[in-house]
Amino acid sequence: QVQLAESGGGLVQPGGSLSLSCVASGFTFSSNTMRWYRQAPGKERELVASITSTGGVTHYEDSVKGRFTISRDNAKKTVYLQMNSLKPEDTAVYFCYTAILGIPRWGQGTQVTVSS
Repeated sequence: QVQLAESGGGLVQPGGSLSLSCVASGFTFSSNTMRWYRQAPGKERELVASITSTGGVTHYEDSVKGRFTISRDNAKKTVYLQMNSLKPEDTAVYFCYTAILGIPRWGQGTQVTVSS
């Protein structure tokens, strides 16, 4: 069965860094574009970053460009999100996402809180 398991969230001070991981199973990871979304309290879920199956193309939401980096290791079936220079407005639950045969698949999410 398809599973996406995020980890790496936590509490960090403004300006700090966190690295999120999402381990995938139950599908051919190396064939799938992977995405990170986030959802802040009272706000809609938004796309943060995406990476194509080979890692050759990445896209970022404007507010995280230059601060976040998405990457993947197909051998480990893992997608990463390195987050630097974190701001309070980055506080949200971060979700790993992919679509399989057009069906959305989500992880359970990991909480990131940026606060002093």
